Amino acid sequence: MRTLLLILLLPLAVLPQSKADSLQVNQRYLEDQFYAGITYNFVLSQPDLVNQRNFSYGLQAGFIRDLPLNKDRTIGLGIGVGLSLNTYYTNIRAQKTENGIAYSVITDFDFKRSKLETHILEIPIEFRWRNSDPETYSFWRVYTGVKFGYAFDSRSKFVIENLKDSFVNDDVQRLQYGLTMNFGYHNFNIHVYYSLTPLFEDGVLVDSQDLGIKPLHIGFVFYFL
Repeated sequence: MRTLLLILLLPLAVLPQSKADSLQVNQRYLEDQFYAGITYNFVLSQPDLVNQRNFSYGLQAGFIRDLPLNKDRTIGLGIGVGLSLNTYYTNIRAQKTENGIAYSVITDFDFKRSKLETHILEIPIEFRWRNSDPETYSFWRVYTGVKFGYAFDSRSKFVIENLKDSFVNDDVQRLQYGLTMNFGYHNFNIHVYYSLTPLFEDGVLVDSQDLGIKPLHIGFVFYFL
Protein backbone atom coordinates (compact mmCIF):
# COMPACT_ATOMS: atom_id res chain seq x y z
CA MET A 1 0.00 0.00 0.00
CA ARG A 2 2.82 2.42 0.90
CA THR A 3 4.58 1.65 -2.38
CA LEU A 4 1.34 2.26 -4.29
CA LEU A 5 0.84 5.62 -2.53
CA LEU A 6 4.40 6.68 -3.38
CA ILE A 7 3.84 5.80 -7.03
CA LEU A 8 0.57 7.79 -7.11
CA LEU A 9 2.04 10.85 -5.34
CA LEU A 10 5.31 10.95 -7.28
CA PRO A 11 3.88 12.82 -10.32
CA LEU A 12 2.44 15.47 -7.97
CA ALA A 13 5.87 16.03 -6.48
CA VAL A 14 7.59 16.21 -9.84
CA LEU A 15 5.05 18.49 -11.55
CA PRO A 16 5.80 21.69 -9.59
CA GLN A 17 9.51 21.16 -10.09
CA SER A 18 9.03 20.64 -13.85
CA LYS A 19 6.93 23.78 -14.05
CA ALA A 20 9.54 25.76 -12.17
CA ASP A 21 12.23 24.45 -14.49
CA SER A 22 10.24 25.57 -17.52
CA LEU A 23 10.04 29.08 -16.10
CA GLN A 24 13.74 29.39 -15.40
CA VAL A 25 15.31 32.53 -16.79
CA ASN A 26 17.62 32.07 -19.77
CA GLN A 27 20.90 33.60 -18.64
CA ARG A 28 22.39 33.20 -22.12
CA TYR A 29 19.83 35.36 -23.93
CA LEU A 30 20.62 37.25 -27.13
CA GLU A 31 19.30 40.69 -28.07
CA ASP A 32 18.20 42.45 -31.23
CA GLN A 33 18.78 39.83 -33.90
CA PHE A 34 16.55 41.32 -36.63
CA TYR A 35 16.18 44.96 -37.64
CA ALA A 36 14.11 47.15 -39.95
CA GLY A 37 14.23 50.89 -40.47
CA ILE A 38 13.17 53.95 -42.42
CA THR A 39 15.19 57.12 -42.99
CA TYR A 40 15.15 60.54 -44.56
CA ASN A 41 18.16 60.84 -46.86
CA PHE A 42 20.09 64.11 -46.97
CA VAL A 43 22.60 64.99 -49.67
CA LEU A 44 25.74 66.69 -48.34
CA SER A 45 28.71 68.34 -50.09
CA GLN A 46 26.46 69.50 -52.91
CA PRO A 47 27.88 71.36 -55.92
CA ASP A 48 26.69 74.91 -56.58
CA LEU A 49 22.96 75.33 -57.35
CA VAL A 50 22.18 71.70 -56.42
CA ASN A 51 19.28 71.24 -54.02
CA GLN A 52 17.00 68.46 -52.86
CA ARG A 53 13.41 68.10 -53.96
CA ASN A 54 10.53 65.83 -52.96
CA PHE A 55 10.98 63.25 -50.19
CA SER A 56 14.26 61.32 -50.34
CA TYR A 57 13.73 58.17 -48.29
CA GLY A 58 15.48 54.93 -47.38
CA LEU A 59 14.31 51.49 -46.27
CA GLN A 60 16.48 48.81 -44.63
CA ALA A 61 16.08 45.37 -43.10
CA GLY A 62 18.32 42.50 -42.12
CA PHE A 63 19.73 40.09 -39.55
CA ILE A 64 22.49 40.73 -37.00
CA ARG A 65 24.26 38.05 -34.98
CA ASP A 66 24.52 39.23 -31.37
CA LEU A 67 27.83 38.33 -29.65
CA PRO A 68 27.87 39.30 -25.92
CA LEU A 69 31.29 40.32 -24.61
CA ASN A 70 30.72 40.36 -20.85
CA LYS A 71 29.03 38.15 -18.25
CA ASP A 72 26.03 40.46 -17.82
CA ARG A 73 25.59 40.54 -21.63
CA THR A 74 25.18 44.31 -21.56
CA ILE A 75 28.14 44.83 -23.89
CA GLY A 76 28.33 43.04 -27.19
CA LEU A 77 29.31 42.96 -30.81
CA GLY A 78 26.84 42.71 -33.66
CA ILE A 79 27.74 41.45 -37.15
CA GLY A 80 25.04 41.10 -39.75
CA VAL A 81 23.79 41.25 -43.31
CA GLY A 82 20.91 43.16 -44.82
CA LEU A 83 19.41 44.99 -47.77
CA SER A 84 18.56 48.63 -48.24
CA LEU A 85 16.78 50.78 -50.80
CA ASN A 86 17.69 54.47 -50.95
CA THR A 87 16.30 57.29 -53.07
CA TYR A 88 17.73 60.77 -53.67
CA TYR A 89 15.56 63.46 -55.29
CA THR A 90 17.51 66.49 -56.52
CA ASN A 91 17.57 68.95 -59.40
CA ILE A 92 20.44 67.02 -61.04
CA ARG A 93 19.45 65.49 -64.36
CA ALA A 94 21.32 62.43 -65.64
CA GLN A 95 21.18 61.69 -69.37
CA LYS A 96 22.58 58.63 -71.10
CA THR A 97 24.60 59.55 -74.21
CA GLU A 98 26.92 57.79 -76.64
CA ASN A 99 29.90 58.98 -74.59
CA GLY A 100 28.51 57.90 -71.24
CA ILE A 101 26.25 59.64 -68.72
CA ALA A 102 26.04 63.45 -68.74
CA TYR A 103 24.87 65.45 -65.71
CA SER A 104 23.41 68.92 -65.50
CA VAL A 105 21.77 71.11 -62.85
CA ILE A 106 18.21 72.14 -63.75
CA THR A 107 17.40 75.71 -62.75
CA ASP A 108 15.49 77.17 -65.70
CA PHE A 109 12.33 75.05 -65.94
CA ASP A 110 9.98 73.03 -63.79
CA PHE A 111 9.91 69.24 -63.75
CA LYS A 112 8.14 66.56 -61.75
CA ARG A 113 11.10 64.64 -60.35
CA SER A 114 14.70 63.61 -60.89
CA LYS A 115 15.60 60.58 -58.84
CA LEU A 116 18.57 58.34 -58.17
CA GLU A 117 17.65 54.97 -56.61
CA THR A 118 20.13 52.46 -55.20
CA HIS A 119 19.78 48.88 -53.94
CA ILE A 120 22.55 47.89 -51.56
CA LEU A 121 23.72 44.69 -49.90
CA GLU A 122 24.89 45.76 -46.44
CA ILE A 123 27.17 44.36 -43.73
CA PRO A 124 26.67 46.25 -40.45
CA ILE A 125 29.18 45.86 -37.62
CA GLU A 126 28.07 47.30 -34.27
CA PHE A 127 29.64 47.77 -30.85
CA ARG A 128 26.64 47.40 -28.54
CA TRP A 129 25.86 48.73 -25.09
CA ARG A 130 22.48 48.17 -23.40
CA ASN A 131 21.17 47.93 -19.82
CA SER A 132 19.09 44.83 -20.51
CA ASP A 133 18.71 41.68 -18.42
CA PRO A 134 17.09 38.25 -19.01
CA GLU A 135 13.65 39.44 -17.80
CA THR A 136 13.53 42.99 -19.21
CA TYR A 137 12.14 43.75 -22.65
CA SER A 138 12.35 47.55 -22.33
CA PHE A 139 15.85 48.97 -22.01
CA TRP A 140 18.19 51.69 -23.22
CA ARG A 141 20.64 50.94 -26.02
CA VAL A 142 23.50 52.71 -27.77
CA TYR A 143 24.92 50.89 -30.80
CA THR A 144 27.76 52.47 -32.78
CA GLY A 145 29.81 51.06 -35.62
CA VAL A 146 30.38 50.95 -39.34
CA LYS A 147 28.33 49.70 -42.25
CA PHE A 148 29.79 48.37 -45.48
CA GLY A 149 27.70 48.23 -48.61
CA TYR A 150 27.75 46.98 -52.18
CA ALA A 151 25.44 48.78 -54.62
CA PHE A 152 24.37 45.92 -56.86
CA ASP A 153 21.75 48.02 -58.67
CA SER A 154 21.28 51.76 -59.23
CA ARG A 155 18.95 53.66 -61.52
CA SER A 156 18.38 57.27 -62.59
CA LYS A 157 14.91 58.50 -63.48
CA PHE A 158 13.79 61.86 -64.84
CA VAL A 159 10.13 62.83 -65.30
CA ILE A 160 8.58 65.90 -66.93
CA GLU A 161 5.14 66.41 -68.41
CA ASN A 162 5.54 64.26 -71.54
CA LEU A 163 8.76 62.36 -70.83
CA LYS A 164 9.94 59.56 -68.55
CA ASP A 165 13.61 58.73 -68.90
CA SER A 166 14.94 55.82 -66.81
CA PHE A 167 18.15 53.82 -67.10
CA VAL A 168 20.74 51.87 -65.08
CA ASN A 169 23.36 54.25 -63.72
CA ASP A 170 26.84 52.69 -63.57
CA ASP A 171 28.47 55.86 -62.21
CA VAL A 172 27.34 55.10 -58.67
CA GLN A 173 30.08 54.01 -56.27
CA ARG A 174 29.77 50.25 -55.94
CA LEU A 175 31.64 49.81 -52.65
CA GLN A 176 30.40 52.12 -49.92
CA TYR A 177 30.96 52.45 -46.20
CA GLY A 178 30.08 54.84 -43.41
CA LEU A 179 29.60 55.41 -39.68
CA THR A 180 26.41 54.41 -37.87
CA MET A 181 24.79 55.16 -34.53
CA ASN A 182 21.55 53.72 -33.18
CA PHE A 183 20.27 54.87 -29.81
CA GLY A 184 16.96 54.83 -27.99
CA TYR A 185 14.69 53.09 -25.54
CA HIS A 186 12.59 49.97 -26.16
CA ASN A 187 11.07 50.17 -29.67
CA PHE A 188 11.86 53.87 -30.24
CA ASN A 189 15.38 54.11 -31.69
CA ILE A 190 17.04 56.86 -33.70
CA HIS A 191 19.23 55.73 -36.61
CA VAL A 192 22.03 57.84 -38.11
CA TYR A 193 24.30 56.85 -40.99
CA TYR A 194 26.98 59.13 -42.43
CA SER A 195 28.70 57.91 -45.59
CA LEU A 196 32.48 58.22 -45.75
CA THR A 197 32.44 57.54 -49.48
CA PRO A 198 30.90 59.73 -52.19
CA LEU A 199 27.70 58.54 -53.81
CA PHE A 200 29.31 58.72 -57.26
CA GLU A 201 32.67 57.47 -58.48
CA ASP A 202 35.67 59.78 -58.80
CA GLY A 203 35.73 61.90 -61.93
CA VAL A 204 31.95 62.25 -62.32
CA LEU A 205 31.21 65.94 -63.04
CA VAL A 206 28.15 68.16 -63.15
CA ASP A 207 28.58 71.51 -64.89
CA SER A 208 32.39 71.10 -64.60
CA GLN A 209 32.16 70.50 -60.83
CA ASP A 210 33.00 67.29 -59.01
CA LEU A 211 29.80 65.38 -58.12
CA GLY A 212 31.23 64.32 -54.76
CA ILE A 213 27.99 64.36 -52.76
CA LYS A 214 27.79 62.21 -49.61
CA PRO A 215 24.59 60.78 -48.12
CA LEU A 216 23.43 61.34 -44.55
CA HIS A 217 20.54 59.12 -43.39
CA ILE A 218 18.51 60.01 -40.29
CA GLY A 219 15.47 58.05 -39.21
CA PHE A 220 14.21 55.19 -37.07
CA VAL A 221 15.30 51.57 -36.63
CA PHE A 222 13.36 48.80 -34.93
CA TYR A 223 14.97 45.70 -33.45
CA PHE A 224 13.42 42.26 -32.94
CA LEU A 225 14.66 39.16 -31.14
